[in-house]
Amino acid sequence: MKGLGRFFPPAPAPGRTGDPGIFGPGSAAWRIGRERAIFAGGPAALLLQLAHPLVAEGVRAHSGFATDPLQRLRGTLDAVLTVSFGDQAQVRSAAAHVARKHRPVRGTLPEPSASLPAGTPYSADNPELALWVFSTLVRTALEVTDAFLRPVPAGERDAYYQDMKQMAHLFGVPDALLPEDYSALERYVEHQIGATLDVGSTARMIARQILTPDPPLLPPTLRPVPSVLAAGFLPPVLREAYGLPWRRREQASFAAIRRVTRLAAPLLPARVRYWPHYAVALDRVQATSAG
Repeated sequence: MKGLGRFFPPAPAPGRTGDPGIFGPGSAAWRIGRERAIFAGGPAALLLQLAHPLVAEGVRAHSGFATDPLQRLRGTLDAVLTVSFGDQAQVRSAAAHVARKHRPVRGTLPEPSASLPAGTPYSADNPELALWVFSTLVRTALEVTDAFLRPVPAGERDAYYQDMKQMAHLFGVPDALLPEDYSALERYVEHQIGATLDVGSTARMIARQILTPDPPLLPPTLRPVPSVLAAGFLPPVLREAYGLPWRRREQASFAAIRRVTRLAAPLLPARVRYWPHYAVALDRVQATSAG
């Protein structure tokens, strides 16, 4: 792994002229999803996902986390950006690729957790597990935007969630499982924290490799940053379960990152602030056919 730049996908193919994909300009999905800053929520989103014992076991047993611990973050980011900003064909291709990757991921929980007995089956295409993963992505994107960029009012949070339901459908979550609105999604997350999530040894082991990968992605002075970001965006009970420090020093570091990001983001040119997928999608939608 040659540094953090590996996680910033290059500009995608232009796609079909005039095709907005499943969202389009003016959507909350584009307005929030275009920001590179949401990458700061990646560690917290991954740790939220891994707090579900079945997700953690699926990652342990069916991924190359030992040699590439951030593979899941990279794959998720690529899929979300393509589905958010691709044309219809690119969206279908990305969803099909995720489905193919998920198909062989199945097994059983080898040891009991606090909420699930040993032998509980799991599969990556289980709609309830897909709902949990989807919920972590929506929650984290909104929390990062609110903390690091600008306040996100309740109406915009719900608009973003309503948009993102279309992405959930593509990844196998039916309407019957999806909470009605963002407030209901928050209640679902709180229920999962109290009733299902359990940060066991598998989740903690993978978390260590995510937060302190070997070889390191960051220079020595910045290596604590992923842990600080994860601690800042995780619910307190999960922060404690993962053993992430949240002393005065970590809180001050998180607050400093927040201040700098809020001040710097409005000053950045669009090509730096936003994912290239957004610029390509805008050009595609606004272009007119020759002749």
